[in-house]
Amino acid sequence: MQCKWCQSEQAVESREPAYWELPDGTRAVEIQKVPSIKCPDCHIVYIEEDQIEKIETQFMLIDTKKLGAKFTFNELMEQPTLLKKNYFTVKE
Repeated sequence: MQCKWCQSEQAVESREPAYWELPDGTRAVEIQKVPSIKCPDCHIVYIEEDQIEKIETQFMLIDTKKLGAKFTFNELMEQPTLLKKNYFTVKE
């Protein structure tokens, strides 16, 4: 896999922690085991855009008050949704 930052071919898929501000701005949370890319050459760890979109969409669809301060990516994605879709996303 190629690193988007340094173009090294040594980048690998990894599960890493991420810190996120909730959409309503009330607090930040720690999401553990987020699908990420980790590069041993430039030492960067990043989350690809499709994963970021999944996380942000899920936060818009669930009752975030039921979340603790720390949870896994899978626990986030398994939360029951209040809406069928994110009506605030504009697709061009």
